[in-house]
Amino acid sequence: MPHLAEGIDRFQREVFPAKAGLFARLATVHRPRTLFIGCSDARVVPELITQTDPGELFVIRTAGNLVPAHTPGADAVSAGVEYAVAVLGVRDVVVCGHSACGAMTALAEGHDLASAPAVAAWLRHADASLARTAAAGRTGDVAALVRENVAAQLANLATHPSVARALAAGDVRLHGWVFDIAAGSVEELDTTARPAVAA
Repeated sequence: MPHLAEGIDRFQREVFPAKAGLFARLATVHRPRTLFIGCSDARVVPELITQTDPGELFVIRTAGNLVPAHTPGADAVSAGVEYAVAVLGVRDVVVCGHSACGAMTALAEGHDLASAPAVAAWLRHADASLARTAAAGRTGDVAALVRENVAAQLANLATHPSVARALAAGDVRLHGWVFDIAAGSVEELDTTARPAVAA
């Protein structure tokens, strides 16, 4: 952990002074314009990819950038989505998948997840993604599954009441992205090309 302590020291000496005004404002104001739902993968850093300052993105990170469809009861993802949309009033929501995703690779290649039962249970939220990929004749294709998963998670997101209300009122827009780690590129997917299938 010494490198983390060194990073904090460098932040306090070099970064914070240059952005002191921003942090003074952020101490009392929290108005991000975008909800960014991405993968927990350490290689996918939303603020780095988008070159945004603190306070610009409200970020939710989950294994496989999965967003469970709305169900009664509370969970961390649903609470985060609701807070961002209904309370903070974000205008855009991005679901971002990425190349070489471990979660999508495990599903596409049928890895044995018996030793990781919580992971296996969580990845059930990608069942619609697998179905979409199979319907497209691309079973086992990790890149295809990554893309279909983004579309399926956007469909799941639209089942959340706060999102459904904001969409109906024209107050929010949904976007599907795929980040290519090796190329550093971001592709925006056309999620209107065919009907969505909710999980």
